[in-house]
Amino acid sequence: MTEAAPTGGPAAEDSGRTARVVLVDDHRMFRTGVRAEIGRTETTGIDVVGEADDVESAVRVVAETRPDVVLLDVHLPGGGGVEVLRRSAGLMGEQGGVKFLALSVSDAAEDVIGVIRGGARGYVTKTITGTDLVNAIFRIADGDAVFSPRLAGFVLDAFAATDTPPVDEDLDRLTQREREVLRLIARGYAYKEIAKQLFISVKTVESHVSAVLRKLQLSNRHELTRWATARRLV
Repeated sequence: MTEAAPTGGPAAEDSGRTARVVLVDDHRMFRTGVRAEIGRTETTGIDVVGEADDVESAVRVVAETRPDVVLLDVHLPGGGGVEVLRRSAGLMGEQGGVKFLALSVSDAAEDVIGVIRGGARGYVTKTITGTDLVNAIFRIADGDAVFSPRLAGFVLDAFAATDTPPVDEDLDRLTQREREVLRLIARGYAYKEIAKQLFISVKTVESHVSAVLRKLQLSNRHELTRWATARRLV
C-alpha cells in the first residue's frame, strides 16, 4: 500500500481509541499484509477480530464478532462484496451497527456504485497507505463517508440520478460559507483540508459543519454527503 487517500480525524495513538475490524479478502497474503500493517493495536488502535475469504465465511464471521468496521473486498467467491452486504443488512441497521468500508484493487465505477448502494459507507483502493487506512477506519466507525478522491465522482453521479425533493428552501437556510463547506465535505475533504482551502481555522470548519447538520436536520457527515450528492451540489 503506497498511495494516500483523504484522511481526517486524530490518529489512534493520539486518541487512545480502539476499533474492532474484520478483514474480508480472498487473498490470504493480502490479509496477512494488512493485519501486519494496521493490526498493531497498541500503536494503531486497530484490533483485527476476524478474517474471511469468501461470502459464506464473511457473513458468518461478521455475525459472530459484530465488529465496528468490516474491510470488504468487492470480488469474492460466492457472490462478491455486494452479497455480503445484502446478507448483513440487519447488522448494519442496528443502533451502533456494523459499518463496511470497501477495500479493493478495482476502481471501476460499477464496483464502487454497487457496494455503496448495498450499504457500504466508503470505498478506497489498495494503493492506500497504512496510516490513511487506519484513519479511514476510524472515520467510518464515526459515521463518515470515505472515498479515494477519484472514486467519489462515481458516487456523486449515481446518486444525482435519484429522485429528490425540492431543495431551494433547504439551501436558503445555509449561508454562502456553509454551502462552500458543505460541498467540500461531500467531496471527501478532511476538516484540515477544508480549513486550508478556505483560509479559516479547523474550529471554524467544525462550527460550520455543525450548523449545516442542524439546519438540514441531518445526523452525520455520511448523511450530509448523500444529501448533497443527490442534489447535484458537488
